Amino acid sequence: MMTHPGPSPRSVFLRKLAVALAAALLLALAAPAPAEAHDQRDAIPRIAVVSAFAPEMAILKQELEDSSVQRVNGVEFAVGTLEGQGVVLFLSGISVVNAAMTVQLALDHFAIERIVFSGIAGGVDPALNIGDVVIADRWGQYLEMLFAREVDGGWATMPFFEYPYANFGMMFPRSVTVLRAGADAPETRFWFPVEEALMAGARRATADVTLARCSADGRCLEQTPRIVVGGPGVSGGAFVDNAAFRTWAFETFGARVLDMESAAVAHVAFANDVPFIAVRSLADLAGGGEGANQMEAFLGLAAGNAAAVVKALLGASAE
Repeated sequence: MMTHPGPSPRSVFLRKLAVALAAALLLALAAPAPAEAHDQRDAIPRIAVVSAFAPEMAILKQELEDSSVQRVNGVEFAVGTLEGQGVVLFLSGISVVNAAMTVQLALDHFAIERIVFSGIAGGVDPALNIGDVVIADRWGQYLEMLFAREVDGGWATMPFFEYPYANFGMMFPRSVTVLRAGADAPETRFWFPVEEALMAGARRATADVTLARCSADGRCLEQTPRIVVGGPGVSGGAFVDNAAFRTWAFETFGARVLDMESAAVAHVAFANDVPFIAVRSLADLAGGGEGANQMEAFLGLAAGNAAAVVKALLGASAE
C-alpha cells in the first residue's frame, strides 16, 4: 500500500500565513473607519479672534453679524462678520495647553489668515496701570524651565538646555525647540515675534481709540487707560499674584505684561506660519498692587478695553 507524504513544513506555514492575512483583511474591511476630528475644512478665508474665557469673548460675540456656529471636537466656533471682516470667534480655554490645542484645531479646520487674541492679563511693567492695553511685539514662555538641584549653596543646571535669562531661585528659564514647515532643522528660541506689518497696523489703528476708565458698576480708575504698542510679553501656566516674581519677570525679560495663553498661541502660529497678534488689557498688577488682587473688580473693564482695540484693528484692516 502506497502512502503519500504529508505537506511540507514550508507549505503548512504558507497556508497558515495566507489564512491569517485573509482574516486580517476581512477584519480591516469590517471595522469602522477611524473618525476624523476635523475632516470638513471650511475654505473661506477668515481672521481668528480668540479669547481665553467667556467674559472676554462676550462683548465681541454680541456684535458678530451673519453668524452661524460650527462645532469641532466639542469646541464652538462662531463664524460671521465683525467690523467688516470675515472672522471665526472661539474660546481657547485657560492656560497654555488649552490655548495651543484649540488654536491648532482651528487652523486645521478653517482657512485662517491671521490670529488675533483678545483678553485680560496681569501688568508687569511698573509704568503701567489697570485698564491699560498692551500689544506686545514678541512673546516668550517664562515657565519653560529647569528646576535646578541645589548644590553647595548654588544650583546645578543641566548642560543640554539653553538658559538665555537669569534664574528665579531654583527656576531657570530655558528656550524651546520648535518644528516649522519649510525649515531645514528644528529651531531653538525663546521669543516668538509678532510680524512688524501687524505691529505697524496696530500703531495706526489705535491712534484714536479712547479706552474706558469706569466699569459698568461705577468703579472708576484714577487715570484714563492708555494703549502701549511694543515691548515683550510672557506667558505661563500659572496665575501670578506675587510682587517678587513680578519684579523678576520685569527685570529679567523686560516684560510689560504676563498672561497664561498668548505665548503658546504665538508658538503655534509660528509653527504654522500664520501671523499672530495679541491685545491684552490689564485687569490686575500680578501682585504689584496695594491690597488685594483687583482682577474681579476690573475684569469687565479690562475685557471691554481689549475688545475695543481688537475692533479697531479689524476695522482698520477692512478699510
